[in-house]
Amino acid sequence: MDILYKSTRGGETHITASKAILQGLAKDGGLFVPEQFPRLAVSLEKMAAMTYQEIAYEVMKLFLTDYTEAELRLCIEKAYDSKFDTELIAPLVKADGAYYLELFHGSTIAFKDMALSILPYLMTVSAKKNNVENDIVILTATSGDTGKAAMAGFADVEGTKIIVFYPLEGVSAIQEKQMLTQKGNNTYVVGIEGNFDDAQNGVKEIFNDKEMAEKLAAAGYQLSSANSINIGRLVPQIVYYVYAYVKLLQNGEIDQEEKINVVVPTGNFGNILAAYYAKKLGLPIAKLICASNENKVLYDFFKTGIYDRNREFVLTSSPSMDILISSNLERLIYQIAGQNSEMDVNLMNALAAEGRYEITTDMKDSLKDFYGGYASEEENFAGICKLYEDTGYIIDTHTGIASAVYDRYTKQTGDKTKAVIVSTASPYKFGRDVLKALGRKVDQTDDFVLVDELCKISGVPVPKAVEEIRSAPLLHDIKCDRKSMKTTVEKILNIK
Repeated sequence: MDILYKSTRGGETHITASKAILQGLAKDGGLFVPEQFPRLAVSLEKMAAMTYQEIAYEVMKLFLTDYTEAELRLCIEKAYDSKFDTELIAPLVKADGAYYLELFHGSTIAFKDMALSILPYLMTVSAKKNNVENDIVILTATSGDTGKAAMAGFADVEGTKIIVFYPLEGVSAIQEKQMLTQKGNNTYVVGIEGNFDDAQNGVKEIFNDKEMAEKLAAAGYQLSSANSINIGRLVPQIVYYVYAYVKLLQNGEIDQEEKINVVVPTGNFGNILAAYYAKKLGLPIAKLICASNENKVLYDFFKTGIYDRNREFVLTSSPSMDILISSNLERLIYQIAGQNSEMDVNLMNALAAEGRYEITTDMKDSLKDFYGGYASEEENFAGICKLYEDTGYIIDTHTGIASAVYDRYTKQTGDKTKAVIVSTASPYKFGRDVLKALGRKVDQTDDFVLVDELCKISGVPVPKAVEEIRSAPLLHDIKCDRKSMKTTVEKILNIK
């Protein structure tokens, strides 16, 4: 069955996977979604004996139907290789009654590696399939992890350039240094005076600027995105939910067809949306538990049916979740609206104009598979400390949010369904706050001294991704304000 894509806002239909990946965002400002959902073609029992790479092929081929088997297998082979520090790619660790799916064993020690390791290969194949002659400019906003992972993936990839915008005061010291030390003649990093939502909105405005598109085309460029708004980011994320389930099955932790809960710390809603898509494939998932930090715009949405970004923006110890505009939620809104693009447009226009929208009662009833929860900074730190004291297992501050939300969920509901908690980053990426949670003194201490202390406490070797930036020179120093993002892109690309 060929799977084609359409815009959530109705302006484009019957788009091939390769074209949707290349384009990133639909021309009407919507997001590409499958026109129909496939179902798993291979039994879960059979997949249980497969490697991560083999499972990736079985899942991704269902969505990327205009890629040949040879093309897709080559992309997977190049993506999931020795850049990961474990052959398993995504190990499952059992601790305190839950299963932590470690998605941080790639080159930038965050879950974004799972998709951004393969996106450059999917995109270059897409360019060839669609006879693209222009250079592709990857334009993306990051709350900390996407930027480094995208740059690492696209660095020195022929026919591409990548420009990353990040909030100057909104990422950890390790995250910032990872970005600012990134090598590659085609990589550019820009710190903006504002938060992630400012960066993300600025990027969207550039994508929707027709005059800018004409300038770029005249200069031999075309835009694409590495954010999770790109379907090429979302599809690879579906894989690890299938992988987690079948490995639990293989290890005898669950029975055939037994349902599991999935707990996901999320800001932009892409990671948990991938779990939702996995469920639509036929994966036996019961509850999709959406974990938010103190910004909790998604928690309020699931509780009330009202999405309202008109609130104080809180800088937390889980900066990759410090987001008030969850772009990927639009894909879910479109689905629960009965794939009604007119309703989707009305709601998105209300969000743009008034900063809020409210879904219908019927739409809210369609969210019964979801549970929204949030954890405070205090609950996050207390949970990280307790897990370490009880089990010796250390998690980062984003995974800590998920763990705290899951703890509250089980106490409130009594639900005994086995759960996979998505562990989205290595503790080393947020070592200062992790050590603070463990009761260590961190004030006025160099970040890499803290890295060494965390190594002593955890017994886990310092990841290569952290070790290699310890003394690496800073290679990027561009800064701008929110209103200058467009002119900054023009200057980088030398277009007028």
